[in-house]
Amino acid sequence: MTDTSTTESVPRAGQREWLGLAVLALPTLLLSVDMSVLYLAVPHLAADLAPSSSQLLWIMDIYAFMIAGFLITMGTLGDRIGRRRLLLIGAAAFGVASVLAAFSTGAGMLIAARTALGLAGATLMPSTLALISTMFAHPKQRAVAIAVWMSCFTGGAAVGPVVGGLLLQWFWWGSVFLLGVPVMALLLVAAPLLLPEYRNPNAGRLDLFSVALSLATILPIVYGLKELAKGDPAAAPFVAIVLGAAAGAGFVRRQLRLTDPLLDLRLFRNRAFSTALGVMMVSTLAMGGMFMLISQYLQLVNGLSPLEAGLWLVPPSVAMITVTLLAPAIAQRIGRGTVIGSGMVIAAAGFGLLTQASPDGGPVVAVVGQTIVAAGLGPGAALLAGVIVGSAPKEKAGSAAAVSETSGELGMALGVALLGSITTAVYRGAISLPGGIPADAETAARDTLAGASAAAEGLPASMAAQLLEPAREAFTQGMGAAAGLGAGAAAVFGVLAIVLLRQSGASDDPRPDDTAEPAEQPAG
Repeated sequence: MTDTSTTESVPRAGQREWLGLAVLALPTLLLSVDMSVLYLAVPHLAADLAPSSSQLLWIMDIYAFMIAGFLITMGTLGDRIGRRRLLLIGAAAFGVASVLAAFSTGAGMLIAARTALGLAGATLMPSTLALISTMFAHPKQRAVAIAVWMSCFTGGAAVGPVVGGLLLQWFWWGSVFLLGVPVMALLLVAAPLLLPEYRNPNAGRLDLFSVALSLATILPIVYGLKELAKGDPAAAPFVAIVLGAAAGAGFVRRQLRLTDPLLDLRLFRNRAFSTALGVMMVSTLAMGGMFMLISQYLQLVNGLSPLEAGLWLVPPSVAMITVTLLAPAIAQRIGRGTVIGSGMVIAAAGFGLLTQASPDGGPVVAVVGQTIVAAGLGPGAALLAGVIVGSAPKEKAGSAAAVSETSGELGMALGVALLGSITTAVYRGAISLPGGIPADAETAARDTLAGASAAAEGLPASMAAQLLEPAREAFTQGMGAAAGLGAGAAAVFGVLAIVLLRQSGASDDPRPDDTAEPAEQPAG
């Protein structure tokens, strides 16, 4: 337990720090919204830009994978040049990339713009949690600040489809990207006034070869997963996964040898740190993937408009934000490990309900199931970042923050790729089309449900119904398979969290040196 007298001697944050937290919440909210806001725009993108199934998956998840790939790199860079400075650079770049994405004229251009958005987002994310850890030294205040910050991260992913639905009701799909422009403009004005500048005078050099190895690990594995989902027996996906794993092994070996590693692997010796990272990745994987699938289910299976689908997603959004903000107070009574693990078990029940969604039963079952999932995963979203940062030595808080965000972002992106790929694979194996369908429409329908919906618009009503009914049935089967996988993973990791996080003492504020001087030094 934390010594009460020691805790009371820690300085408490004032008005400027809390206003600074509001500023830091802005990029966090927007980055998360940008990850899910496209979910409802998929049918519009498919109709306007005509991307292939592979291009559509890249449009959806290249943003998050670029963030995940560069977070640790940008965390090290922020230590060298100043975290606030990096935040401002990222804000300007994000605004420009948002405009390019909004006015993309083809699938390739949109993928490139989303790539640029991911790079810019990676410059923003590491500074936010590290600055919060420095600005809020008092354990209870820091727990509240991290819960607010994390509610923006998870809540942003949850409200993204709602925002997208409102915009798509009246504007074209590119409007969802223009949200970034005013938010980043406000950040550029407010950050110099409210946020302190911090840099680590002893920060190590940036090892570019480690950066290359980290990317060579992530991207080939993702490519392999997506290609395997197509069902082709080609060797290329397996080769890509093997090459990614080999690059990962090389990355680990290099970090162990370097004096100033890009990622300090000694952090993983702490059981609370490692367990929290694993639970965070599984949580965000399940949440990111299922929100994408539910958004498509509501529109393409239930036939709802973008606005109607967005409004149906309000209950999961409210549940996620509410439990995220309440979790710190509950954890003070019964412990972080118990709260996090119990929430995961509750989420498993929600995933189980999602497996019962049907193509003709309406949206109620799916929305109730997703609301239970959101309520179950919310406590972990609020508390896991605090466990991860608090489990690390104070001088490693910035590195731990980058690792925490990498785990969350990579989990979100893996959720889109993995659960999306599982759904696509089941869809292609299950769809059975009647005879008499035009060849081009049949080809599109066998690829994706979005393709089937687009092809059906050019067919007579009776033929369109014959095309859409089996397509919707196959998609629902695929979504059910993905939900079943989510149920199993949430249950297993929920039990692990209850056992390992409670035994490691993660119910308390785990950092022993909150009264020490910060490792970072104020910059002039």
